[in-house]
Amino acid sequence: MAASSSVGGHLLVLCLQLSLGVSVYVLDDRGGLGREFDGIGAVSGGGATSRLLINYPEPYRTQILDYLFKPNFGASLHILKVEIGGDAQTTDGTEPSHMHYPDDQNYFRGYEWWLMKEAKKRNPNITLIGLPWAYPGWIGNGENWPYDYPDVTAYYVVSWIIGAKQYHDLDIDYIGIWNERVFDVKYIKLLRYTMDKYGLERVRIIASDNLWQPIAFYMLHDPELLRVVDVIGAHYPGTITVPDAIMTGKKLWSSEDYSTFNDEVGGGCWARILNQNYVNGNMTCTISWNLVASYYEELPFGREGLMTAKEPWSGHYDVSSPIWITAHTTQFTQPGWHYLRTVGHLENGGSYVALTDGRGNLTLIIETMSHNHSICIRPPLPKYNVSAQNATFHLQGSFNDLSTLQVWYSQLDSTSGKETIFKQLSPLKVKQGVFTLELGVDEVYTLTTLKTGKKGSYPDPPASQPFPSKYKDDFDVRNPPFSEAPCFADQSGVFEYFTNTSDPGEHVFTLRQVLTQRPITWTTDPDQAISVIGNYNWTDMVVSCDVYIETPNTGGIFVAGRVDRGGSPTWGAKGVFFWVFADGTYKVTLDLLGKIVLRKGLSGVQAGSWHTLTLKIEGLYASGMLNGYPLWKKMLVIGPLHGWAAIGTSALEFAQFDNFSIEAS
Repeated sequence: MAASSSVGGHLLVLCLQLSLGVSVYVLDDRGGLGREFDGIGAVSGGGATSRLLINYPEPYRTQILDYLFKPNFGASLHILKVEIGGDAQTTDGTEPSHMHYPDDQNYFRGYEWWLMKEAKKRNPNITLIGLPWAYPGWIGNGENWPYDYPDVTAYYVVSWIIGAKQYHDLDIDYIGIWNERVFDVKYIKLLRYTMDKYGLERVRIIASDNLWQPIAFYMLHDPELLRVVDVIGAHYPGTITVPDAIMTGKKLWSSEDYSTFNDEVGGGCWARILNQNYVNGNMTCTISWNLVASYYEELPFGREGLMTAKEPWSGHYDVSSPIWITAHTTQFTQPGWHYLRTVGHLENGGSYVALTDGRGNLTLIIETMSHNHSICIRPPLPKYNVSAQNATFHLQGSFNDLSTLQVWYSQLDSTSGKETIFKQLSPLKVKQGVFTLELGVDEVYTLTTLKTGKKGSYPDPPASQPFPSKYKDDFDVRNPPFSEAPCFADQSGVFEYFTNTSDPGEHVFTLRQVLTQRPITWTTDPDQAISVIGNYNWTDMVVSCDVYIETPNTGGIFVAGRVDRGGSPTWGAKGVFFWVFADGTYKVTLDLLGKIVLRKGLSGVQAGSWHTLTLKIEGLYASGMLNGYPLWKKMLVIGPLHGWAAIGTSALEFAQFDNFSIEAS
């Protein structure tokens, strides 16, 4: 009887196509289901992409978190992937390690612990993933390589997993190897062994967070590697996979994707790949880089998050279209659902996927994104055409008796003036298992049996404002909630709140640069440490800070203005840098590397005592004061005309900062 029913269904489809002249798509579960759906998620890190979020005042910080994680409210994310901080620059800043040194363990540094807890608070079922981008230098024993001592590296990563549970009651579900870098087969096997040794059998391994190859090839030719790797994760796969990856029989994920400016084109990119990663590539999970663009916009890949929250000083944030495109899937599915086998492309362009919980619920997501309104930052998107079309869907199998579907709709082409984002339409009546949609271009539809969807909202946040032109921080925080001072964005090195117990005076609570060894880097890090702050468009400014060199003879420290770059290209930063050194000298340079020297001389500064550096930049001239007295005056500076303020050190060395202030215009 099943065979007869199937034949009858196909005859009905053929009759519909002939009589209506429209394309007919069957949604059927009788032949079995497709792959298990693992969820939609986003990355915090890679690096420092959530840096400014922690400094938002309430209620705005809570509102942002709700838009990201609260079920049936906004993006309602199923997965949060975080960087395991490694003390190195990893795109938009450095994130601190839980072990700067072998004998140092601190599971309260940074903000990823806090973010994971906030996500869990809203969605207890959210999946948590950890992935290193970089490693502290001691892991490699002086070499820029984490695999020479694989037992040490495995212990380091496992300690992070254990610390997450011990100090924050967070269960890490998946762990990665080394973001977008070479994997080592011996290390992957040892990581599995070490996790099992410590009772972490439930934690699964993703490899290799790069390309499909060569990890898939190695897995097919190494039974032990095939056993220990649970998920093959590829980055920016362009919605396609490779035969070797499919042959492994493992879960296939786009473990980092999107990375596109979050306007309507970014929303279109996200809508297209969320569907087509499965339709074209059998990928059951797609993870956005990044979660929230909460870093200075002039850093690399500005505003390439699902939403934007880069102004804690004003409280302003933007809920962008990718949030609601995410909701089209996440609010109406859950990990553990299954795709139907009957998914695919629409005749006139676009795609559709359908998922079920196996208990009668059905969710269908349709996208008709045009080429020019869905270009992702990578890889290149071949030309294709999409046009308006009528699409008839025929529900068969356990869905044949459905009579009503809830409908959610988005239209992303803002050039038409008709942009609509995640709007609930009237329920759709299904007649004898059949319904027809008139599909336009650049549209997203969700049709579902679930009635729990919601477009959450809060009152508009405060208006956007530039960074305050007058800003001070004395770092006098006895029990800081986070290890970083507000709005400082570390680009090399790690700057942390510090209690200076040896100083009974005004410098008990300071900000300290704490790295003394070059990390195993992810990009080309400078040898200097630097943290930037402020408004990138500042031209004239007075930057002042009390500084304390801890390294005798060779130590050095600086304040700077008009710093023109950060992120991965930090090593090439230009600006005006005012340095003093423990050997009693000073210099003024136009670059972070200290090679473009404008002036140098004697300052009398020594290690072990506090001094006040003041840098004044006005027009084409700059002046510097030491302890309130002019050290150099009205020097012609021909370099960047605007940029951030900054503090830093001449090498990775202990040094302290206090009573920082800016007056700028």
